[in-house]
Amino acid sequence: MNTEEDKEKEGDLLGQLTESIKRISALPDCRTVSRNMYCNLTRRVKLLRPLVDELKHGEARECLRDDVVQGLEALNIALDSAFLLLNSIHQGSKISQALQIDKIGNKFEDVSRKIEAALSQIPYKKLDIPEDVRDQFELLHTQFRRAVEQVESSNLQLVRDIEDAKMNNPDPVVFQRLSEKLNLRTAKDIEKESDAIHDMAGRISEEYLKTMTYLLGKLGKSLPKGTSDLDGTEIDKNSIKHRSPVIPPDFCCPISLELMKDPVIVSTGQTYERSFIQKWLDAGKRTCPKTKQMLSHTALTPNYALKSLIALWCESNGVELPGKSRGRKPGSSGSDCDRESINSILRKLTKGNQEQQRAAAGELRLLAKRHDDNRVCIAEAGAIPLLVEFLSSPDSRTQEHAVTALLNLSINDANKGIIVSKGAIPYIVAVLKNGSTETRENAAATLFSLSAIDENKVIIGSAGAIQPLIDLLQQGTPRGKKDAATAIFNLCIYPGNKLRAVRAGIVEPLMSLLTDPGSGMVDEALAILAIIATHQEGKIAVTQAETVPILVEFIRIGSSRNRENAAALLWSLCTGNLQSMNMARELGVEEALKDLAQNGTERAKRKAGGILELLQRAEDEKAVPP
Repeated sequence: MNTEEDKEKEGDLLGQLTESIKRISALPDCRTVSRNMYCNLTRRVKLLRPLVDELKHGEARECLRDDVVQGLEALNIALDSAFLLLNSIHQGSKISQALQIDKIGNKFEDVSRKIEAALSQIPYKKLDIPEDVRDQFELLHTQFRRAVEQVESSNLQLVRDIEDAKMNNPDPVVFQRLSEKLNLRTAKDIEKESDAIHDMAGRISEEYLKTMTYLLGKLGKSLPKGTSDLDGTEIDKNSIKHRSPVIPPDFCCPISLELMKDPVIVSTGQTYERSFIQKWLDAGKRTCPKTKQMLSHTALTPNYALKSLIALWCESNGVELPGKSRGRKPGSSGSDCDRESINSILRKLTKGNQEQQRAAAGELRLLAKRHDDNRVCIAEAGAIPLLVEFLSSPDSRTQEHAVTALLNLSINDANKGIIVSKGAIPYIVAVLKNGSTETRENAAATLFSLSAIDENKVIIGSAGAIQPLIDLLQQGTPRGKKDAATAIFNLCIYPGNKLRAVRAGIVEPLMSLLTDPGSGMVDEALAILAIIATHQEGKIAVTQAETVPILVEFIRIGSSRNRENAAALLWSLCTGNLQSMNMARELGVEEALKDLAQNGTERAKRKAGGILELLQRAEDEKAVPP
């Protein structure tokens, strides 16, 4: 039995944890090169709140075991470290932070490791907490573990740019990228950075100070005309309008070579103007125009950061924003958004006959496809609950319009939450099971879009989506198979869905795709198998499918991406499995791995090196006499 004194201490500890999470949640947005690491850590810490609240106020509060208390104490210490690190990111020189990005990355990794270790001490499966809180905790723990195990070098371009910037006569584009990445885009930004560097004088080496001062001077000179006036004098905006400033290359669409007004990101990470890449896709093309890589899916993600940069550049250079015409109402730039028109469409949807309802759903589908302002307006007008109702319409065409409208609306992140909160997921799963071919494909794409939010992965998996997605993967059109594969991959990031997928028989259809080069789905199959094999039951199923010889062949002669994904899967299968290691060695994988470790992508090099280490360790252990 816990004494009153113990309960008081536990209450104090849970109060401290709540305050730590609040402090981190209240930190301002990050405007430095560390923003990705910063945002990921703060987002994950915020997700701890439901567990702490449940322990503080729920039934589990009455009987906290010693191991739970120890885990919470470790978590409290780790969160203190997280706050100090996150708070420090806002202080000092941005250039200094960029020069030390690897060290800062190590600090974020160290904090994530401490939090992951603390979460590992908490036996959450034995706690008397609601199932949804338990599922969220498990997902969060997986995210922290992944943050430690799979640290990606996302700052390679930044490091290369800084090294290039130190050289004589570097490409001006280098400084344009650095200016954007470091958020040093105006004279005021440069002046503030200069003060920060000045404050560091006397505490850093002369050489380091010289490097920072040199980079700051170059960045100041590289600012577009109209922003580089370091004396702070007013700029004559009327005179700017008569000049023709050079548009930064990154602001231009690679297809049209024109300034972008609605930039979107495709699956390869490249950004295009929405209308031009949509025409490319509508023509049946499934490759990235710039990189020539196959697109793993055709969803287009708005690039809000770049859109803001373009707007800032246009304002600074006296250039009219693309798609903006004089006299247009605020908030309607480039948009068809007209609240009265949308309300009229919704009246048809609620009170019209079947034909009018079908047409109204189709109109919403098209409006939501065109512009993000439209998506916001449509959601604010209350269309989402109505569209959810029409997912069970007996008219197949209306049903198709409804699910596709929800797909288009879900491109806006705020709408994702509204769609799920209105109970759409069970209806979307029903459409996925029983709808027409195109409706099923769009339902799969909608689930993929909604699963971008981690909490939704749990809800979608629990709603029974895995089996119909596997059915679509086997029976769908090429586009349908792609949509199903991307949705399955995203859902399987959550451990519980990996198990569901394995038990639903995912391995067999994936092996069929893997051995059929004409399917165009080899990379997708490898990627899903690799993520499934991180679960013990999945690993057993993939191993029993006699995958190793196929993987060795891909590592030997496959495309760059084939080799990378095959190495990732083989590493999972070989870890702790001597039989898989011996089979791979007998098939002559070592030479192919050595080549991959030298010439592959960064991830491929890591995985190839990891397999070679496993093989060497097994050989060394065999050589030791009993």
